Amino acid sequence: MARAVRRGDLVIVSPPGDYGKPRPAIVIQSGWLKATDSVLVSLLTSALVEAPLYRLQIEPSDANGLKAPSQVMVDKIIAMPRDKCGQVIGRINESELIALNHMLSVVIGLAD
Repeated sequence: MARAVRRGDLVIVSPPGDYGKPRPAIVIQSGWLKATDSVLVSLLTSALVEAPLYRLQIEPSDANGLKAPSQVMVDKIIAMPRDKCGQVIGRINESELIALNHMLSVVIGLAD
């Protein structure tokens, strides 16, 4: 059975390749695609950089489950098999989700 996740949920993933250590990721995939065997996520990092167009900073809170200030690497989008996504550790808030949506539109070229 496919793991239930929603856009804005934070999950732990172990992506392949250069970003392969276990890390939080945010679900960016539409809820309309619940039947797919994979889910689109953007990886998070605690290595903070100044990149306001494609790095969304998230402060730790009880609601999001993060342990340290982190940034959503909006430029690091991957499809993970649903069964390789760990449990939901939290969610971002509505204002962070709106900012993420804007950054995604810039990164994939919809804001041109």
